[in-house]
Amino acid sequence: MLDFRSIETFLWVVKLGSFRGAAARLNTTQPAISQRIAQLEREMGVKLLNRDHRVASPTPSGRQMMVYAEKLIGLRAQMMAEIGDRSAMRGVMRLGVAETIVHTWLPRLVKSMNEIYPNLSLEIEVDITPNLTARLLAQEIELAFVVGPLSAAGVHNRVLADYPIGFLASPSLGLGKGPVTPAELARFPIITFPRKTKPYEVVREVFDRPELPPIRLHASASLATVIHMAVEGLGIAVIPDAIVENELADGRLQLLDTDLEIAPLTFTASWLASPDVVAVQRVAELACQIAQSSLAVDAPALAGH
Repeated sequence: MLDFRSIETFLWVVKLGSFRGAAARLNTTQPAISQRIAQLEREMGVKLLNRDHRVASPTPSGRQMMVYAEKLIGLRAQMMAEIGDRSAMRGVMRLGVAETIVHTWLPRLVKSMNEIYPNLSLEIEVDITPNLTARLLAQEIELAFVVGPLSAAGVHNRVLADYPIGFLASPSLGLGKGPVTPAELARFPIITFPRKTKPYEVVREVFDRPELPPIRLHASASLATVIHMAVEGLGIAVIPDAIVENELADGRLQLLDTDLEIAPLTFTASWLASPDVVAVQRVAELACQIAQSSLAVDAPALAGH
């Protein structure tokens, strides 16, 4: 009798193109994957996969099987979501997170997931948006919270929140009294997100003016490092206000008044279309709720600075 585990294994071998990829996705070993595929082929009485090359590809019978496998796995996911107890949602979800989210509401999301989905484990990877996008498209993670929306084929996006970008400096720089001109800002090193990110390119363009001197642009993949450097008076941080609310509240940093404008960063929950995507969608919806409530709580506090 066919079981869902073998069908799910077949589906992921085909989608990822390898037994190794399916083993990582299903949190098992390659021998276990091979055993499940062999069992499925015995039960179906036909060869489903070509194993002659590095990439595992479906036979004509395998391509027919994929149509039904996707339907069956999709229906199972819907059934569990609609009828089953939330605690029945189990397994490992690989989550990619931009560091801005880590410094804002990610702990609240993890706490809520522990309460709502106690049997669902998270593997969290923190990286810049371009790297997380590549990992999502390679199906090495199931869900990404990144600067978006992502435009690649097959990617679904849900807007989480918009984060205004501020110019933030230590009071020791003496820039907090009245408007600060671009020329005054350009006297100091500018500290921001790493190269190859959208915020880095935007910051560089903002200061690319003929009347301004070349700026010293310090880039770091660690926002904690950016914040620490700004607090120490080593330059002006150009990052979302929301991630430094504690430093603003205790006076270690101040939000500068300047007419330079940088568009807010839009963060999205992004995932690939898949038959077994209900759990991902549920977590994306929960993340959206928490992100929006976080903005509602943080906005009044930030408005006072």
